Formats: sequence, structure tokens, C-alpha cells
Amino acid sequence: MAKDVKIGLEVHGYLITKEKLFCRCRAIRHSAKENIKPNTFVCPICCGYPGSKPMLPNAEAIKKIVQIALMLKCKVNTAEQKKSLVWQRKHYNWPDLPKGYQNTISGAYSVPVAENGIFENARIREIHLEEDPASWNPETGCIDYNRSGLPLAEIVTEPDFCSAEDVVEWLKQLILTLSYIKAVDKNAGIKADVNVSIGKKSGAERVEIKNINSIENIKKAVEFEIARQEKEGTLRETRRFDEQSGKTMKMREKEESADYRFIPDPDLPVIKISGKVVKEIMERLPETPQEKLQKLVKKHKIDKKSAEVLSKNLEIVEFFEDVSEKIPADFALPWVVVELLRVLNWNKKTLEEVDIKPEHFIELLEAVKNKGITELKAKQILNSFVPSSFSIKQKLKGAGRITDKKEIEKICKQAIEKNPQAILDLKEGKQEALNFLLGEIMKLSQRRAD
Repeated sequence: MAKDVKIGLEVHGYLITKEKLFCRCRAIRHSAKENIKPNTFVCPICCGYPGSKPMLPNAEAIKKIVQIALMLKCKVNTAEQKKSLVWQRKHYNWPDLPKGYQNTISGAYSVPVAENGIFENARIREIHLEEDPASWNPETGCIDYNRSGLPLAEIVTEPDFCSAEDVVEWLKQLILTLSYIKAVDKNAGIKADVNVSIGKKSGAERVEIKNINSIENIKKAVEFEIARQEKEGTLRETRRFDEQSGKTMKMREKEESADYRFIPDPDLPVIKISGKVVKEIMERLPETPQEKLQKLVKKHKIDKKSAEVLSKNLEIVEFFEDVSEKIPADFALPWVVVELLRVLNWNKKTLEEVDIKPEHFIELLEAVKNKGITELKAKQILNSFVPSSFSIKQKLKGAGRITDKKEIEKICKQAIEKNPQAILDLKEGKQEALNFLLGEIMKLSQRRAD
């Protein structure tokens, strides 16, 4: 790996909103996944028809961008600081940009929504809000405007990364953290412009690689670009990443700010964010995944690996915390990280998509802990908690654990009589025959045998 590598990121994520940024069209962030036809949710505004005017900016998107800024420890620019956010027109000619410019709170002389943050040891230069272009297929020439006008968060870092591995780990933590506030749609993926330089001087030239659309491709692009610059040197230019070849390719000379001809948009109002609103949003923010992880390890005495599994999903970790108020954490842990996740994965659901109440889960675990039912019976009941859970009191009638030795012996004899071949196999020393007979006993006892 080359020395003096400097990597900076401009990360774009789709904000989770019901509508687009400047019109009331439904916000469709992944048309292919939802099997939605191109150009279904469009209007004159997001298609850039002559004479069409934008509506007032989406208030939900502005709230989300403030949440992101606060989670990343940025300073939000407020009206009390006499800071106004001005929408700029960023001009460039590209088939996916119907108006010939992009509306953004960035660029020359602009004030970003927030700035001067820190996240996972990387400095955040600024965070701002902008609209997404349409989706253009250069092979067919077709353009899908379903995405045109979607609200995008752009997070710009300082060049604080030294390797592709640093970048990948940081992006994973970023996506996880923002999922806690449901601000950025992780299913829609992220896009990033990556700036790479291996110059020894602070003012060394850098290469910008545009619109890389996955963490895996970002890693490949950075690794290739570092190796290329070591061999060919660094010239200031804009490149793109070709997924098929795994190489970066020159697009054009690197643009300066003046090339975009930024001007304030006369059709959009200046935004002034109140310090009171920022304070209210701050008070409602959840703990970060990193804070959750430390809390799980210290307070609940959970091993770090299990704590990491829990902290990867806000709903799961909060569910566990609710359950562990009534059930010892060490007893509840495998039931959440193994059994609950097993049931959700089998049904291809997240905890958000089902209605499993902590009190019903607690009731189930108490029955196991008090030896009212077997673990196998509890797992069977848990399977039926999707799509919605229920009190198990009714289910416990006739489902209690069988502990009477004579009754269990009777069930064992039934299993032996029904499976004479298994007995012969067992006498020959085949261990799997014993496992089979145990399974038959549990089946005959309806999973109630101790």
C-alpha cells in the first residue's frame, strides 16, 4: 500500500420520506425491487417541464437532515446564528438532469445545513440537502424520472482515510448509525464520490471517482485507484468506476466550483432553522449503536459478539432491553439473538414488519424458566408469533411439561414399539438411531416430555 494516501468521501443517501423534495409525487427509491414501471410517479415539476415551479421544500426531509447532522456531532446552522440556507442551482448538462441544473444547499458562497462534525474518528466537513437526478441508462438512452427529485443527504468528509478498509468499515458504521433514526433508506443503497490522492504534499492533486453505488464497489475503486496512481502519478481529474473491469476510467478534467455556475434559485425560499427545533430533535434522538454496544456489555454483562448482533438493529436491541427488565439478560439473550431472529428470518420479516409484543415474549420465557413448558414447546409457540403474538395462557392448557417418570416411560415404550428397526440399529451401535428415537418421543409427547 502506498504511503501518504489520503481519501475523502462525499456520501449520498436517500432520505426516507413519503414524497419528493419539491413536489407531492410518491418517493420511490428502488423501483426495480418494488416492481414499479418507469415514469409512474412523475409530474411536470420533477420532469422539468417549461414553466413548472417547485413547491415548498419537503419539511420531513429538512427534519431528517437535521437528525443526521446531530447524530454525526455536527453543528447545525440556525437562524439564531444568523445563518440562512439558500437553495442554489448547480448547472451541468447531463441527460438525467431535466432542468439543466440541480437544486442543492451547497456550492460557492452557500451555508450548509451543518458542518464541523466527527464520526468514528473521521471529520465531517459539511452536510447538506439536495435533489436526486433521474435514472439514465446510457446503453438504451432511456430515462426513468421516478427518482428525479428525491431528497438526498450529502455527507462530506475531510480526507481522513488511509485505506479502502478504513473507508469500508466507516461506511458500515455510518449506515448502521443512521438506521437508528430511520433517516436514510439502507435498502436503496448509498452512492459516493470518492477523492483519492497519494501525494506527499498537503496540496497534492486528487482524483474524484464519481457515483460509485455500493460499498463493495467503493472498496474495489479505491484499491485500483491507489495502485494506478502509484504507477501513473496523480493528475486532477474526474473518473468513473467500471464494475465489469474493476477499473477507474477518465471522464473529464476535474471541475472547479465555478464550472457549475452556482446561483441562488429565485423560485425557492430561504430556509431558517430554529435553534428551538434543533433542541427538540436532539432530545428525541436515540442512543447511537456505539453507545448501545457499551451499555449492553457493561450493564447487562453480555459478551461483545452477542452485543454487536443486538446493536445492529435498533428494534431488536430495544426489544431485548424491554425483555431483560423482567427476564435475566443471560437467559433472554439466546432467545432473542438466536430464536427470535430464526423465526423472523424464516418468515423473511423484520421486527418492524410483525407485531411481537415484549409482554407476550416475556410470558413465554417465564414459562420455560419456571419449567412450565419445554424449550421445544416454547420454540413451537414462538413460531406462531408471526405475524402477531398472543398471550400463551390458553396455549399452556394441556401443553405443560411432562415430568412424571411413568408417563415418560410409557411414551418411550410406544416409540420403541413403533420403530423396531431403530432398536436393531441402536443395538449395532448406530448413534443416529438414538437421536431418531428421541425425536419420536418428543413428537409423541407433543414436545412436552422432560
